[in-house]
Amino acid sequence: MARTRDLTGAIVAVVGATGGLGTPIVETLRSRGATVIRAGRSDGVDVTVDLRDSRSGADLATFAVEQHGRLDGVVVAAGIVAFGDLSGTDDVVVEELFLTNSMGPIWLAARVEAALADSAGFFVNVSGVVAETPMPGMVAYSASKAAAAAAMTAVAKEWRRKKITVTDVRPPHTETGLATRPLAGTAPEMPDGLAPAAVAERIVAAIEGGEREVAGSDF
Repeated sequence: MARTRDLTGAIVAVVGATGGLGTPIVETLRSRGATVIRAGRSDGVDVTVDLRDSRSGADLATFAVEQHGRLDGVVVAAGIVAFGDLSGTDDVVVEELFLTNSMGPIWLAARVEAALADSAGFFVNVSGVVAETPMPGMVAYSASKAAAAAAMTAVAKEWRRKKITVTDVRPPHTETGLATRPLAGTAPEMPDGLAPAAVAERIVAAIEGGEREVAGSDF
């Protein structure tokens, strides 16, 4: 049975805290009484975390423990996208997609494991609906998100005895503005996406409810 979690007083790091989805996640967590550590590559964060750097997770855990005494949870709401046929996608773009969207969350999880075990905390990764429904014209992006989702499924089982809850979240297209800032290519015509605030609310509800996955159909 999933256990419920009271976020009052929790110390939670949000990676990608200044982004289109990270910002409402920060706001929603704070509305539940959590103290939020804003992490990412942008200006105005509390601690710099670059998902492409395998050491960043250690820096985040150290910052949390030194500044707040513990780390209760991590939400990864950062990522990059690229569009175009696979044969026309530069190798460097494919590498960058996997570094950020796949390797990044995996490295981060490995580095914060000890801190989360101490607090019986949680780790959330936002992979996206393409992880369960890969799309043509987004092959490398879909694959990078699917790899992260698979890793979260496996690490959830690996960490169960440590009482760390791992959640993979796969929202449909959301109006974060990410599609307007692709690493390569041009976004196809898409219907209006979900409101970021509504997606953030669903993610935080999943944390509170101890859910281990939130599929696209759950939004």
